[in-house]
Amino acid sequence: MALLQVNFMSRTLMRTVPAHVILPVDKLTPPGMPEREERPFPTLYLLHGIFGNYTDWVSGTCIQRWAEERDLAVVMPSGDNGFYVDRRAEQNLYGEFIGRELVEMTRRMFPLSRRREDTFIAGLSMGGYGALRNGLYYRDTFGCIAGLSAALVTEGIEKRTDDNPSFLTRRDYAESIFGDLAKVKGSDLDPFWLVRQAAQEQENRPRLYLTCGTCDSLLGVNRRFRDCAREAGLEVTYEEAPGGHDWDFWNSGIRRVLDWLPLEKGTAGINSGHVE
Repeated sequence: MALLQVNFMSRTLMRTVPAHVILPVDKLTPPGMPEREERPFPTLYLLHGIFGNYTDWVSGTCIQRWAEERDLAVVMPSGDNGFYVDRRAEQNLYGEFIGRELVEMTRRMFPLSRRREDTFIAGLSMGGYGALRNGLYYRDTFGCIAGLSAALVTEGIEKRTDDNPSFLTRRDYAESIFGDLAKVKGSDLDPFWLVRQAAQEQENRPRLYLTCGTCDSLLGVNRRFRDCAREAGLEVTYEEAPGGHDWDFWNSGIRRVLDWLPLEKGTAGINSGHVE
């Protein structure tokens, strides 16, 4: 399994940005076994949570091994603490970066499928919001969308105040990300609104997967989003499991996501752990 770090100049962020890429190109085929057919890899764009960066998923989960088993490429960018949305005043167009530029750039760099049906997006917590928002907004890019413990913070965001000691729940922090909080509901920053828009289309209707721990404070809003998506008419797979807002839950959760994705059985091979 090739684990690559890439750095490239981003036109949407106007700076050099890093990403980790898992690319299953170096799996050794045992004698007598058929080689993998040369074809582009299906690809998962995988977003980290608050306080994290592009290294989180590799250090916190078994994503590298499980992606290799499934012949799946995985691209993991950095998103700062900005919820993967466009902040034009700062030239931080993270929504366009995730939904357009990152996909286009990595397809030029690596043998990745250009088919929407082979292009997926997922994330945890803040990255869960980013995956749902950008997966739904750029639904012509992504065929499947998964949110793990998604931080759907736009629900009731207009009621925030600045009297909380944690910046994560302060009004001024939310305004720095989302702008005028009174205008978030019913906009393209609102996954509840976006899911209804996506359901009205006959084409490019994404499949959704949602999971959340039963001890997670975000459980209620994830259940409400599940109900909203189902009422709108989208195909939603929803799973709850024991656990909280932590890497133990996300490690098991990302494996369930990979099991849910429409992937063919991976080819047999030997990796650095001598696992076939």
